Amino acid sequence: MALVRTEIRDGVALLTLDNPGERNTMTSPMVDEIVAAVDAFEADESVGAIVVTGAGSAFCAGANLGNLQEATRESLGKVYEGFLRIARSPLPTLAAVNGPAVGAGMNLALGCDVRIAAHRARFDTRFLQIGLHPGGGHTWMQRRIVGEQNAMAAVVFSQVLDGREAERVGLAYRAVPDDELLEAAHEFARGAATAPRELAIMAKQTIRDMADVDDHPAAVAREFEPQLWTVKQPWFEERIAALKAKISSRGS
Repeated sequence: MALVRTEIRDGVALLTLDNPGERNTMTSPMVDEIVAAVDAFEADESVGAIVVTGAGSAFCAGANLGNLQEATRESLGKVYEGFLRIARSPLPTLAAVNGPAVGAGMNLALGCDVRIAAHRARFDTRFLQIGLHPGGGHTWMQRRIVGEQNAMAAVVFSQVLDGREAERVGLAYRAVPDDELLEAAHEFARGAATAPRELAIMAKQTIRDMADVDDHPAAVAREFEPQLWTVKQPWFEERIAALKAKISSRGS
């Protein structure tokens, strides 16, 4: 039985972890399917954005506990690849967090570019509660997204956030009613998928690169060549012509 379901609509690829009986815990077979799915999305020129969610009541309840008890450097690295493959994708990525995102499952959400959370979502670090040090870059991702105090609250003080609280601290971009999550995530992702694919990929990389830029003049210089390049692309001419026609029709 497949552990991951995929579908593509309006240029948005939906990747659903599909083992609800085990709360979508991350196992080696599931990781293999995640990697294969992302590889396929990136090879498909029709895909402009990826949404990740979970089937049933959980987003992803983390790594399988039995596997963790027998963890080696190799097996941990395999679990990491389940969220690192998505974090490495050049395509825009969105986590639609429908329920508990625990441990490695929270890493999966943190590794996406943006998170939209259902009200019933639960962002639960949990590492210290089970006597385990955080892994997979968890503390770095948390601190980068929500700042040191909120990262401390989640990791060291074991605070669990629902969707609304995650929105309040900036962990989630938006919290929505449970039954509206997937449609809201799809519509949000279309904002990236309707842009020229190469342009969206380039803009995402520029935002990531800005972490190493120290001042405004350096940022201007970093953006200059990509912007100049896009001015010469056919899609720019087409979209400017369409915009001018739309403005003209409104004025007539």
